[in-house]
Amino acid sequence: MNKIWLVFKNEFITVVTRKSFLITLFLFPIVSFLIVLIVGGIQRSTGTDTGDMIQELLMPSAKVTLEGFVDNSGLVTALPEGYEGRLARFESEEQAREALTDGEISAYYLIEPDYLENGTIVYIRPDFNPLGGSVQSSSIDALMAYNLTGGNLDLYYRLENPLILTTQTVDAAGPERDKSNPLTFLLPYAVTFLFYIVIMTAASLLLSSISNEKQNRVMEVLMTSMHPREMLTGKILALGLTGLLQTVVWTGSGLLLLRLAGQRFALGAAFQLPTSILIWGILFFIFGYAVYASLLAGVGALVPNMREASQLTTMVILPMIVPLMFISSLIQAPNSTLSVFFSMFPLTAPVAMMTRLAATEVPFWQSALALVLVALTAVYFVLAVSKLFRAQNLLSGRQVNAFTYLKILFGKASE
Repeated sequence: MNKIWLVFKNEFITVVTRKSFLITLFLFPIVSFLIVLIVGGIQRSTGTDTGDMIQELLMPSAKVTLEGFVDNSGLVTALPEGYEGRLARFESEEQAREALTDGEISAYYLIEPDYLENGTIVYIRPDFNPLGGSVQSSSIDALMAYNLTGGNLDLYYRLENPLILTTQTVDAAGPERDKSNPLTFLLPYAVTFLFYIVIMTAASLLLSSISNEKQNRVMEVLMTSMHPREMLTGKILALGLTGLLQTVVWTGSGLLLLRLAGQRFALGAAFQLPTSILIWGILFFIFGYAVYASLLAGVGALVPNMREASQLTTMVILPMIVPLMFISSLIQAPNSTLSVFFSMFPLTAPVAMMTRLAATEVPFWQSALALVLVALTAVYFVLAVSKLFRAQNLLSGRQVNAFTYLKILFGKASE
């Protein structure tokens, strides 16, 4: 026990005294609070709505310019109300091209004679800019819709999108979030990346520590004075505590930040994360970290150096990346079958469940069951990897591919 404590103390002090760790630990809360204070000051001085400010910051509105159109189909009889400064009619393509050359318009559309048959409209602009070209596509859409429906744009928009399905849960707790507010997406998005970064950073530190000690021959000295499993236990506990410290500081400051933002910006109650998310966050971090730290520790125990380890690391952390690939589905449909599966599968649950908890109300039994499954998986991997922590593996190392590592991990091959 004394040797485990010595390893624990050395690893913990080494990590928490690094400038990089201290900067990342406190920089995020400090910068976030400064942003809230600055944005709050701007809001009070300008009277701008917070949602509009966030929307403009994330997706700046493009400058609307005057564009022309040439109607060769004979369908356009009038411009929709309010579009006089966005679209200008030209009787021929020569006139439109001359106006484009003189800088009077930024681009023009050619409505083909057979538009009713195939819907073809040619877009001519002086530069290749697919993003800029799509910004004002709503103008020509509204022009054609207005004339095709006899001036009834509401009819066109309803035909284009006949069904807007809203799902309401009878036992839903708390107010519903406004889906048009950017915070509806940003809150779960931030929580997802926070837990991914914290878990993977803490787990990767364990792999780096083991690999560096093997390369620097420090491992040979350690093996003469302690059992390999004592070293594994001390390192996992120390680096886990540093990650837990980050989780508590970041999550706690995030909750405090939302409370402060709610007072300054009058955010609705729907955008206040429950305090229970901090408790769930701590629990899912502990067991999620145990899963991936043990897996990466197994990689470090088997391979001879960090270069060889990096090839296996991608395979090990792949399940953690999968929820990031489906983050839109997790946030927009947190109770779908796919979202529930990711939040229950032990290797994706630490990130996916936290995303769901930040996006919606999750039934307690689902959160508890996911936590139990992750905990059981962590126990299995810790026990399996502890068998790999032998002096022969730690002092020599060998080339191991992903398939061989999985067979060793699940007891299908000898170490």
